Amino acid sequence: MRLTAGTAARLGASWDGRGTNFALFSANAEKVELCLFDGQGRRELERIELPERTEDVWHGYLNDVSPGQLYGYRVYGPYAPEHGHRFNANKLLLDPYAKRLAGRLVWSDAHFAYRTGSPREDLSFDRRDNARGMPKAVVVDETFNWGRREIRPNIPWEDTIIYEAHVKGLTQRRDDVPPNLRGTYGGLSSPAMIDHLRRLGVTTIELLPIHGLIDDRVLVEKKLSNYWGYNTLAFFAPEPRYAQDNALDSFRTTVARLHDAGIEVMLDVVYNHTAEGNHMGPTLSFRGIDNASYYWLNRENPRYYDDFTGCGSSVNLTHPRVLQMVMDSLRYWVEVCHIDGFRFDLATTLARGPNGYDRNAAFLTAVRQDPVLSTVKMVAEPWDLGLGGYQVGAFPSQWSEWNDRYRSSMRRYWSGEGSLIGEVSGRMTASSDLFHHDNRAPRAGINHITVHDGFTLVDLFSYNEKHNEANGEENRDGSNDNHSNNCGIEGPTDDPEIIGLRRQLRKNQLACLLLAQGTPLLLAGDEVGNSQSGNNNPYCQDNEVGWVGWANLGKDGDDLTDFIAQLTALRRYFRQIRCQRWLDGRRADGSYGVLWLTPAAEEMKESDWNFPEGRFLSYVLGPMEQGQAPIFIVLNAAPEEIPFKLPRTTGYKSWRQVLNTAVGKQISADFIAGADSKAPPRAVLAFAGSV
Repeated sequence: MRLTAGTAARLGASWDGRGTNFALFSANAEKVELCLFDGQGRRELERIELPERTEDVWHGYLNDVSPGQLYGYRVYGPYAPEHGHRFNANKLLLDPYAKRLAGRLVWSDAHFAYRTGSPREDLSFDRRDNARGMPKAVVVDETFNWGRREIRPNIPWEDTIIYEAHVKGLTQRRDDVPPNLRGTYGGLSSPAMIDHLRRLGVTTIELLPIHGLIDDRVLVEKKLSNYWGYNTLAFFAPEPRYAQDNALDSFRTTVARLHDAGIEVMLDVVYNHTAEGNHMGPTLSFRGIDNASYYWLNRENPRYYDDFTGCGSSVNLTHPRVLQMVMDSLRYWVEVCHIDGFRFDLATTLARGPNGYDRNAAFLTAVRQDPVLSTVKMVAEPWDLGLGGYQVGAFPSQWSEWNDRYRSSMRRYWSGEGSLIGEVSGRMTASSDLFHHDNRAPRAGINHITVHDGFTLVDLFSYNEKHNEANGEENRDGSNDNHSNNCGIEGPTDDPEIIGLRRQLRKNQLACLLLAQGTPLLLAGDEVGNSQSGNNNPYCQDNEVGWVGWANLGKDGDDLTDFIAQLTALRRYFRQIRCQRWLDGRRADGSYGVLWLTPAAEEMKESDWNFPEGRFLSYVLGPMEQGQAPIFIVLNAAPEEIPFKLPRTTGYKSWRQVLNTAVGKQISADFIAGADSKAPPRAVLAFAGSV
């Protein structure tokens, strides 16, 4: 028999060496047809009704279907938007478990389940076939030769330094990457990029979304794209636009090469919404398979969606089968692609229940007990746009979270705002006010100054206002709350004094980021002064605005790669910066975790913390064990020199200066404990204790 019942045990298309099992979940469908296509995806060869339904999974086995076969689904059921159902068998649908994609979406009105322009809007019904313009799923052979040498780096959390990058944008303008690899998965693991990452001292590269995506129609019509990739349609398939041939194998080859170099790979994942948008969006996959199961629908009027994401809809992980899909996807990337961790976009949405965010939500509970996912890094973007969506510090143990409080505090501090030393002290010591609960460790906070969303580091000190006109939204998009400082001139300048100040402020932010306790995250390109010309939301700019510019690489003063390497080396040397335990102050035996000091090297009192417009902060992190040196850190955000004393510390007679952001080339210098010194204007200093 060519067609048999197969099994409902594994969703998606599963090839077993003899044939392929197809299984699709839909609780409300009445019939499911499997559609097979030719190798170009242009001609539908046949439709096969899946013969069995087992507990809402439709399935069938074809013994003559092998890897490389293109396919899609047509799902029959009621078209009743007012009741939450949007079935339309005229629309070819992408398998939610597609492991590889062929072709790209070609926009037309046929992708909408309703008649566009109809006075009844989405309540009308469209009978046009959209198959020709749809990407198709591809049956894959999941086996891959990882080789004997492929060993996952397994970097401990306390040693982790994350480097956030876009697959294409990182290498598209990098001259020492072979032209055929620029902008591809292969470019990430080219010798030039691996050497650069290792030189910086980063341990982990975090990639902006690489799940299969589509470009919104409104952007395509403006000749723009969903460059960042936060518009997912396929949670199991690597985006093919970054590969020359087989995206799955190209990506796995890159992961293997990065692992060989000791570098972890994390993925930014977007499970909170899909590319189908709101009730007026296209029907491409989930909406036509089982709209009422996959999405949060409005209780009073299920024609509409509960939108916690700002993208028109929200994926409903309270449904067991939807939760299963997300968990299956995560395990797939770990087990089949050897991914080392995930950063979850708008993670609050994933943990929502009927009453809002729930730190005991099914998704968080499932992750906590999963034997595969418990071995990799899990990072939340701990907010969404729904009611009660801001949840920084509220995720359970095992999770780390983007710490936007660090970002805003340090931006304000180095942009010149006073009276922040109390706030800054907390941010430099792992933000215990946010994360010190429920046995969480200091690594819980992911400290960052810049990420893909917002100004780059050089733009942070070059622009007071956003300049997003190229996005075609009349500069209305992007945040207005940047805490930036253009140092006196908006945009580029030839003024050497301003150029020098901007460079020093960049160094200050980098120094604080890598001297702060918690987990640091760097934005790709900040080391070479990459600018987006003041655009703080280049999500649609697949061009030189959005790509990293490497023109400053190797240029004295402009290239801070060696400076960052120095900082990462300091971080490795001083274990107390990477401490796995929360700091305490002076202990009964005279030892200490941290001592906060006045400029006179006296321990700070309450009145010192409330010093009007205070911009000077200094502290000592004590050695964690015998033989280790303390580190004395000085932050001076004032525009003038501040005199200070080198502290007297039991067992240490002098201090060796190991960092001064106010100088070009670092020169070590020794200071006697108790000696007078001066902190240059707007500078970071660090000293190692010496016996």
